[in-house]
Amino acid sequence: MPAPVLLVIAHGSRDPRHAATVHALTARVRSLRPGLRVETGFLDFNAPSVPRVLERLAAQGAGDVIALPLLLTRAFHAKSDIPTVLHEARTRLRRLRIVQAEVLGPSPLLNAALERRLFEAGIRPGDRRSTGLVLASAGSTDPEAIAVIAEIARELRHTGWCSVRPAFASASLPRTEDAVRALRAEGVRRVAVAPYVIAPGRLPDRIAAGAAGADVLADVLGASAELARLLLTRYDEARVPLAPPASLSA
Repeated sequence: MPAPVLLVIAHGSRDPRHAATVHALTARVRSLRPGLRVETGFLDFNAPSVPRVLERLAAQGAGDVIALPLLLTRAFHAKSDIPTVLHEARTRLRRLRIVQAEVLGPSPLLNAALERRLFEAGIRPGDRRSTGLVLASAGSTDPEAIAVIAEIARELRHTGWCSVRPAFASASLPRTEDAVRALRAEGVRRVAVAPYVIAPGRLPDRIAAGAAGADVLADVLGASAELARLLLTRYDEARVPLAPPASLSA
């Protein structure tokens, strides 16, 4: 029985860097698991759309599809947009069995990817004691998503940073520049900003602008090895409900 198709669902953006990063990430996933069919669909702005990819898979005779939201928290897109798109597809394309995987975060692999980007930006392990960290996410009106970011900030604080503050590019407060100023007011000598976002775009650019007063700005998580491994982890977790029942005579 063939393995389920992995359909990575990205939000999409008018910024061409977004789609390029998503495709680089899915290419890395394919390199980690040769033979796995990995498709990419977008909710908006970019092609192919999620419905178009599912229609093509159905026409080609695919059976099982694991739809994986390329999202770091369970907010509106994971709770509403994506389930609605997948429900409509199941209604129209009855030969497809579609399972929605969990969002990517929180995960130790995301924290590892975040720290990799910080080290690449010039932070050394010994710098943590004198460095305050701003964990800058896209932002959400969903309380669950906000709580997750706050919890990640607390977890990072326990890894040796002298202080960690969450910040948001939209929908929630504080903004990145406010968190940088707050750390300075605490007397923190060095401030680093870590974007907790996957791909470049309008909101990551807003984070970068807000980091003007910081000493270090890390890159977005991008097509990191940790993120590619996490996609496969979520894929494997979602495969369990698709496994055929064990034979009663076994």
